[in-house]
Amino acid sequence: QVQVVESGGGLVQPGGSLRLSCAASRIIFTYFNGVGWYRQAPGKQRELVASVIRSGSTNYADSVKGRFTISKDNAKNTVYLQMNNLEPEDTATYYCKAVVHGGREYWGQGTQVTVSY
Repeated sequence: QVQVVESGGGLVQPGGSLRLSCAASRIIFTYFNGVGWYRQAPGKQRELVASVIRSGSTNYADSVKGRFTISKDNAKNTVYLQMNNLEPEDTATYYCKAVVHGGREYWGQGTQVTVSY
């Protein structure tokens, strides 16, 4: 089945860390142009948090620079989002989107991240 699946969300205290995983079908990873991590908090628009393109070049939203790191493991068909020094404002549902050659997009179902005491 052609899909992307997120995992790794959970409840963490402020200052803590989580690592999210975006596992893609092999065919997606073979032909992807880029993968992005997005998040959406209740009542807010979905926003791009971090992205990585095929060459490995990365991009981050200003709000997460220096705290989040996106990386990819080609052997495991997986893109990670390492989130450190988490803040309550990071609470959201996090989604992974893969874009393949031709522009087709594949979204995951999302994983919830809650930062709270």
